[in-house]
Amino acid sequence: MIGARTSSRPVAVIGAGQSGLAAARALRDLNAHAVVLEAGGRAAGSWPRYYDSLRAFSPAGYSSMPGMPFPGDPDHYPAREDVADYLERYAATLDVEIRRNTRVVAVRQEDREFVVVTADGQQLRAAGIVAASGSFSNPYRPTLPGEETFTGLLLHVADYGNPSSYAGRRVIVVGAGDSAAQVANELAVVAKVTVAARHPLRLIPQRIGGEDVHYWLRETGFDSLPAEWLSRITGGSVITDSVGFSRSVAEGLLDVRPMFIAFDGDHVVWTDGVREPVDAVILATGYRPSLNYLHELGALDQRDAPLHAGGISTTHLGLVYLGLEYQRSYASNTLRGVSADASAVIAPLLAWILDAPRTIGLTAG
Repeated sequence: MIGARTSSRPVAVIGAGQSGLAAARALRDLNAHAVVLEAGGRAAGSWPRYYDSLRAFSPAGYSSMPGMPFPGDPDHYPAREDVADYLERYAATLDVEIRRNTRVVAVRQEDREFVVVTADGQQLRAAGIVAASGSFSNPYRPTLPGEETFTGLLLHVADYGNPSSYAGRRVIVVGAGDSAAQVANELAVVAKVTVAARHPLRLIPQRIGGEDVHYWLRETGFDSLPAEWLSRITGGSVITDSVGFSRSVAEGLLDVRPMFIAFDGDHVVWTDGVREPVDAVILATGYRPSLNYLHELGALDQRDAPLHAGGISTTHLGLVYLGLEYQRSYASNTLRGVSADASAVIAPLLAWILDAPRTIGLTAG
């Protein structure tokens, strides 16, 4: 490109989960130099750290990254470790530098470039930043009335492993999303379980008209509905019933109730005033983006949420995001959807790095 600026600095991709790998692929395809910085020991993001029985929320046939089909029966829902292994194999095909066990603690800007600071004191100068660090390390834990008095076990689903220690116990799972349904469903085999939620659960059946629901999400275009419309359409969390949750409720293996109003010692207080002793409460209340390293840069709002439009930072030229829930569409933070978002944010990022405005005669005023 005549007159275009080139950069000897790499693009720093923070995170090597599905979002970071999608970014690395998009950068590679545009002949851009990338360095991927991953806090953990595997190029698999948070998948190795989720609860033992977690399955992907979409079947293998709808869980592939570009250029590498997910192995096995396309109708099966892959297990946690299957997804982690798949991502590691995918990373190996990219021919991109991935620095594992490298936690980013701060990002600073110097003129048109960025300085990325890691926990061990290293500094990397970068032409641009892709924040693709997911949310697992930032679980959302709402403050519940009386929780300081609760003598039972109170934990977030991020700290839940498997049902073995809950046998014969009274357990409440708080939440209205896929994780709440999966965890409650498996606990119901060994424990007395209630799902408590502030709003009625909204479930999508796993199969419609003989096809997996993900076929219809793709064929109808639902997956591509814009973020601005989704909250009005879904009204909040939606559960894809891939584990037979509805059947378990119908068979009386577990029940669903409105959220309790308070803790009281070893009891919870339900909305009708009834107090019930409880052994454990598991908060499947979601996660928030793990972006603390952008505080110093000033890229976050007062709630620590990124200031962006469709994954493009509205505060800093040269900063983009990947893997945010509903970033651009219903499928944005999924295996099946993140690569489309990567293409959408990487192209303008490189246009900025290569100084496209200057090439066409526009200079900073």
